[in-house]
Amino acid sequence: MKTLRIRFFTAALMSAALCCGCQELFLTQTETARLIYPLARRDSTVDVYHGTRVPDPYRWLEDADAPETRAWVAQQNKLTADFLAAVPAREKIKARLTHLMNYARYSAPYKQGNRYFFWKNDGLQNQSVLYMQRTLEGEPRIVINPNLLSEDGTVAVTTTAVSEDGTLLAYALSRSGSDRRDVKIRAIDSRRDYDETLKWCKFTSIAWKHDSEGFFYNRFPDPNTVPPEDQSNYNRLYWHKLGTPQSQDQLIYERPDNKELTLAPSITEDGKFLILHVYHGTDPKNRIYYRPVESTGPFVRLLDDADARYDFVGNIDSVFYFNTDLHAPRGRIIAIDINDSARENWRIILPETEDVIDRVALINNHFVVAYMHHVHHRLKIYDSCGAFVREIPLPTLGTVSRLSGKQNDPEMFFSFTSFLFPTTSYRYDFRNRKLVVFQKPQIDFDPSDYRTRQVFCHSKDRTRIPMFITHKNGLVLDGSNPTLLYGYGGFNISIKPAFSVYVLNWLEQGGVYAVANMRGGTEYGEAWHQAGMLDKKQNVFDDFIAAAEWLVENKYTNPKKLAITGRSNGGLLVAACMLQRPSLFGAVVCQVPVTDMLRYHKFTVGRYWIPEYGNAEASPEQFKYLRAYSPLHNVNAGLDYPPILVTSADTDDRVVPAHAKKFIVTLQAEAAANNPVLLRVETKAGHGSGKPVSKVIDEQADIYAFVFKTLNMSYGNTRETHPKK
Repeated sequence: MKTLRIRFFTAALMSAALCCGCQELFLTQTETARLIYPLARRDSTVDVYHGTRVPDPYRWLEDADAPETRAWVAQQNKLTADFLAAVPAREKIKARLTHLMNYARYSAPYKQGNRYFFWKNDGLQNQSVLYMQRTLEGEPRIVINPNLLSEDGTVAVTTTAVSEDGTLLAYALSRSGSDRRDVKIRAIDSRRDYDETLKWCKFTSIAWKHDSEGFFYNRFPDPNTVPPEDQSNYNRLYWHKLGTPQSQDQLIYERPDNKELTLAPSITEDGKFLILHVYHGTDPKNRIYYRPVESTGPFVRLLDDADARYDFVGNIDSVFYFNTDLHAPRGRIIAIDINDSARENWRIILPETEDVIDRVALINNHFVVAYMHHVHHRLKIYDSCGAFVREIPLPTLGTVSRLSGKQNDPEMFFSFTSFLFPTTSYRYDFRNRKLVVFQKPQIDFDPSDYRTRQVFCHSKDRTRIPMFITHKNGLVLDGSNPTLLYGYGGFNISIKPAFSVYVLNWLEQGGVYAVANMRGGTEYGEAWHQAGMLDKKQNVFDDFIAAAEWLVENKYTNPKKLAITGRSNGGLLVAACMLQRPSLFGAVVCQVPVTDMLRYHKFTVGRYWIPEYGNAEASPEQFKYLRAYSPLHNVNAGLDYPPILVTSADTDDRVVPAHAKKFIVTLQAEAAANNPVLLRVETKAGHGSGKPVSKVIDEQADIYAFVFKTLNMSYGNTRETHPKK
């Protein structure tokens, strides 16, 4: 590597130097045999944490709108685009991904009134379309087609709420992937929108009153009325009356004494009670308040200790049912009679078991429970007293989602998916106990040529870590198979089997796809989550490294053929693991990552994550463990790191692109120059929610082109395998 530190004395930079106290300004240019990285100014910014000085020389990249930042990003994007355009396989990859994606995809339907609603994408539509049909055999009608809202597909419908009678739709619009949404209201039969638009909505829940006069919803203040640091604080509950401007909305509830709480309303299925789920950031421990829907009195703080997770399942008259991890880290169902709610009177309906309660619904006056057994689902039915009725057989090892049905209806719907099983919707009839396929996709891929198996490895502290592995039948375990290892490991999110056409293309080319289920998720309940958060976050990295080592030791692959990938918190994961064990990986794809663990809480909704990560400013102990793994602060000068592609988006207001920018410029400046260090910043895409299909295909084509190039793979030349058995 050749690093040039050049004193630059143009008038503009001299002026900047004077504004910064006459400090010296440096430009860093790193050259490799193939790549010349854009110039990046270093300054003398230093923060002090509990007596420790921490330099932050690229702080200026946090200003996304500054001309200097924009110019630097444009140069990085050009460098990356030129690198990927030169990969011969890229256009073939994109063509195959486009072909595979071009199939009709359906969500499971849900019922409101006497109508059924579902989402459908014809194949290559940028956004899925919401349909309604009056009977299961009826003709579907379009309710809203988001593809008509923008030419490039970057306006998405991200939240919907249908009124109890099925005639009105409240829907939230996200532009360019932003978490901020505008809520509109549509008369379903005429497909005409009401005049009002509700602004300043983010992470908003909508609860229609059963008379359809309006709904309750939560939103943040007008940004012009609060300081910038409070634009994601002071969440409030409002009542909106249909056909009136937002200025007339009635404030129903707020907590100015605790500005960081978020209020999520719902209305019980019998229409009698307004329920508030009250959250503090991403902490799963929440509160539950309620009051009668027609009441104007104060809310009853039924559960206000924030001592556990309480998910409201439903009610029968005055008895409220909750799925909770209170004294049950794998979950249990309890009943609380609100007329006699003392804790000693709570009843256990379903006790904790070895499997984790992942989903619960009260349908046909039965509890339908999706248990997670070693990270795949079992679907069981219990009566309202908790007596076991039956287990619904599932097609294979996989995942149940979109479980829906009414409390007094004899039918329910759900979707099922797995790595080799395209998402399929099912209908179950409680009267005859029949399970039938409702909508099954047709795709140009034969899953019988492939297999998925689950294995277990041991982490550094001997904790048993599950991992799914999918590949062609007859794979030769000679240590030479290109392998893609994915992980997340955080925020009590479990990574279960799921279908993806992007993985299919990898499998078709002889690749192995592995998913590691580290601590930090809820694969084994809340204790599993807590074992991978705060000062125990290093466990997550150890788990992922152990999974990678297992793949190598068991001859699936070798370090030069092993690529790792993760996004968001998973981007943090792969960045940290790359820095800790650089020789273990042949390529790294790090998407929309969190990398600055000392300052993450200062941006947009970063403060929501403090319960998960901690706060470096809060105490010397939290600073110490965050500093120990923070990717931005652990790049070792001159070390030979594997090839890495970091992705972000200019409109990402969840994990701001400054994380990716500062991390990549640090790698380019400090690391040895033997491997490419690339940044891809998408436009009008956000963190990922609502991203148009066309942009997703382009991004995935770039990602796989990068992996094919850096792992020295040839597209179309698959490795020979043994004949199928």
